[in-house]
Amino acid sequence: MTDTWLYWFEDLGKQHNDMVGKKCANLGEMAKIGIPIPHGFALSLDAYRKFLTLTGAAEEVEECIRTREKSLGSISAITDLSKALRQVVESKPMPSEMEEAITRQYQELCRRCSVSVAAVATRSAGAVSHPGQYETHLNVKGTADLLRNIKKVWGSTFNPTSLSFRHKQGLPLGSDPIGVAVLKMINARAAGIVFTADPNSGDTSRMVVEANWGLGESVVGGESMPDTFIVEKRTFQVIERRLGTKLRCVMPGEDGVVEQETPSDKCSTFCVSDEEIVEIAKVGVRLEEHFGVPQDVEWAIDDDLSFPNNLVLLQTRPEVIAKKKAPVDQVLDLMMNRYVRS
Repeated sequence: MTDTWLYWFEDLGKQHNDMVGKKCANLGEMAKIGIPIPHGFALSLDAYRKFLTLTGAAEEVEECIRTREKSLGSISAITDLSKALRQVVESKPMPSEMEEAITRQYQELCRRCSVSVAAVATRSAGAVSHPGQYETHLNVKGTADLLRNIKKVWGSTFNPTSLSFRHKQGLPLGSDPIGVAVLKMINARAAGIVFTADPNSGDTSRMVVEANWGLGESVVGGESMPDTFIVEKRTFQVIERRLGTKLRCVMPGEDGVVEQETPSDKCSTFCVSDEEIVEIAKVGVRLEEHFGVPQDVEWAIDDDLSFPNNLVLLQTRPEVIAKKKAPVDQVLDLMMNRYVRS
C-alpha cells in the first residue's frame, strides 16, 4: 500500500466494498481464500473524488450540468451532456502527486510480475453495482496509456445510461464515484463465465459454464455464441456439452484488443477441456459457499501456464436468476443490454 487511495488486492476484503467498489473488494476476498486472481491494485472511490477536486473538474461538471439540466428531456440531450462531461474529465492532466503514486504502483506491479505488464483498467462500482455500464480497457501498455485509461474509466460514470438513470431517479448527476481495478492482463487461450446455479431456471443443482477462444469480452458482452457446458454440482460431472458457433473472438492487438473471425478449425472445436471445466466448477462452488449465494464468475485460462495452474478468476458477483425477476424487469434488462451494446 502506498497512498491511502491505492491498495494491493491482497490488502482488501469484502468489508472494503464501499471504499474500493465491489469488484476490487471481491478480488481481495478471493485472494484471501486462495483463489487465483491476477496481480493488481485498486484505486479507491476517494481517488475519483481527489482527481475531480484537484483538477477543478468537479466545478466544471456542475456548471455544465446547471446549463443543461432543464433541457434533458430527450436521449439526444442526455447523450450531448454525456459527451461534454466526459470531455471535461478526460481532458484534465493527472495531478502530479497522483501521477507519481500511480506510476510507482504500476512499476511495482511490473516488478512483482517480472515483466512489463500489459494491464487491464476496469471499473469497480461503489455501493450500488452497475454491471456493463462503466468501461473496461484491455491490453493497456505503459504508464502514459494507463493514466489515460484510468481517466476514461472515471469519465464513464457520465455515460448516457447512467446519466439517464440518475436523472429519472432524481439523483445528483454530477457525481457517482467508482473505484478502478488495475490488473495484469492474462494471455487467455479461452475465457468465459460460470454460473453456479442455472440462470434460466434457478436450478441450484446445476452449474452453467460458457466459454470462447481468447478474451472473455465476447462471452460477457454476448457478441458470440459460446460453448456451453452443464455441470452437476454435487459430483462435478459434465452432463451436457453444446458446441457454440464461436464465429468471432476478442484477442489482444497492437493497441488494445480486436474482435476477429475465429478460424474455422476452432469454431468446430470446444475451447476448453472437460478437466478444465471441472476445475472451473470446483472454484465456482468454493466461491458460492464462501459468499453464501450463487455466483456469476468470470474466468480465463492462461496460455502461459499448464493445468491445473492455468485457471485465473477475474471477477465474482451475486448471480441474477431470471425466474426471480418480474416479467417487466426481464424486459427492461433486455432493453438495457441492447442499449448498452449499441
